[in-house]
Amino acid sequence: MKETHILVINPNTTASMTDKIAVAARTAAGPACRITAINPRHGPAAIQGPDDGAAALPGLYALFDHTLENDNSISAVVIACFDDTGLFELKARSPVPVIGIGEAAYHVASVAALKFSVVTTLPVSVPVLEENLRLLGLAARCARVRASDVPVLELENPESDARHRIEQEIEKALEEDGSGAIALGCAGMADLAADLTAKFRVPVIDGVASAVRLVKAVLD
Repeated sequence: MKETHILVINPNTTASMTDKIAVAARTAAGPACRITAINPRHGPAAIQGPDDGAAALPGLYALFDHTLENDNSISAVVIACFDDTGLFELKARSPVPVIGIGEAAYHVASVAALKFSVVTTLPVSVPVLEENLRLLGLAARCARVRASDVPVLELENPESDARHRIEQEIEKALEEDGSGAIALGCAGMADLAADLTAKFRVPVIDGVASAVRLVKAVLD
């Protein structure tokens, strides 16, 4: 039986975020699945809104094409940006399944609860996520996409109050939106999901783990 090998691409250039994503992916995948996590060497350090997303595409596409052309062991690809940067283009031309972490989180959240909210980083990302929800047919299941006013790279700074601001926005979502689940709207939040689920006693969903688990289900 062929080994399951999932390629996880972080479309930004921040290696510390890629390392965090790799840990979340490997935890979700389990020991029988191989995870390779990579990022481009050129492009934006963080993807915050449509301009950064567009700037990331050349590096993402080049890395995707080069890696798949040179490694025929890859079973599937996860695009580890919650904006699902380049996702629909890559789905259309990939020889293997491709899933985005935003896409995966929305699907898992819609199974976990009748209504869910998304807590993301900056307001500039909100329209991108709302459009993706519409394209995926899940906009009606999402009560609201909320910005926590946390720049992406603050999630890499242990001295930041980013977690506190995310928790405040989750509290507002649960009080105001009538949501039964929260999707964390950034790959850099992957390490927070378990603790936040325990704290708020609702499913707080990380898109990286969701994408890996859904890919495994599709391949099975």
